Amino acid sequence: MLVRKARLQDASNVYDLVNSLSGDGTLLKRTFAEICENIRDFTVAESDGGVFLGCGALHLYGPHLCEVRSIVVKPEAKGQGAGGRILSALIEEAEEHGIQSVCLFTRIPDFFFKYGFRVVEDKADLPDKIFKDCQSCPRLHRCDEVSMVRGRLPRISILGPRKEAQELVRLLG
Repeated sequence: MLVRKARLQDASNVYDLVNSLSGDGTLLKRTFAEICENIRDFTVAESDGGVFLGCGALHLYGPHLCEVRSIVVKPEAKGQGAGGRILSALIEEAEEHGIQSVCLFTRIPDFFFKYGFRVVEDKADLPDKIFKDCQSCPRLHRCDEVSMVRGRLPRISILGPRKEAQELVRLLG
């Protein structure tokens, strides 16, 4: 199995797989344009024969926080380790960027515990995620996902008032 950064040629496979789980609300529906625009966020797994097995994305909010998104494996590839390999690659990518807080929202928290994630009881402890993404989510007021973080919770937010962004510069400087 090969795990690698996605290329634009992978966009159709990513689009099909991500949206195959959007009907039941497991993942949010994404347009093909969104997938193409964000393809550099994705990592994919493929068999030794080059068959697409799954994908996951790492979305950067800033030097203080990133999120694992859209991690999904084809049903026929489940149990082969593709999901874990993709997640490990995304965690490694976050570490390469020097990001100490990796968050995610999921309905299957047990999978993520073994990779060092823990439950965040109050989603408000991830203000950049809430501000940027949750406000436009169709499940905003009926969210059934578990918020999780690996590493420390971020102490700041850069998507809120300008004062907080200045605080980030001071903290990192």
